[in-house]
Amino acid sequence: MPNKQEETTQFIVEQLVKSGIKLVASLPDDWVSDLIHAIDTDKRFTHVPVNREESAIGLCSGAYFGGIPSLALMGASGLMTCVYAITKINYSYHIPLFLFTTLRGAIGDPRAHHISNGLYLEPLMNSISLPHLIVDEREKIARIPDAFKHSQVMNRPTVVAFTEPVLRGEA
Repeated sequence: MPNKQEETTQFIVEQLVKSGIKLVASLPDDWVSDLIHAIDTDKRFTHVPVNREESAIGLCSGAYFGGIPSLALMGASGLMTCVYAITKINYSYHIPLFLFTTLRGAIGDPRAHHISNGLYLEPLMNSISLPHLIVDEREKIARIPDAFKHSQVMNRPTVVAFTEPVLRGEA
């Protein structure tokens, strides 16, 4: 019998399928390791592990031109390193990009070395007018297809950011 974390992971995967996602480019992050594993073993997706966040941005942006709905999956610090790529490529050329990230450093994260992520991720997204959905309760997972559609309709990047309790099946 699956536990709450496995159920939550599967719920997220089903929302990706519902969104039509076919390609996922990811970087490792322990908060999303179960999600990465679920995507990697699910034949409905092509999973491409990448070594840099900008590679995920480039791969998913290129997939758009090939008509392949995609997702870039990375940690919060990785997303913060991609501001130039997002604003130069995706904003300038109106290329939709769907991103998942973690809300490291948010209230409740016991890891002090992630405090800068908690302080700056949301203000950074707001400062570059990057639409985002904060998933801080399980019910919001069902809005993933809406966030993906928003990215496609607006021809802009859109971020879905998860808290650790949600990913662990605790919220």
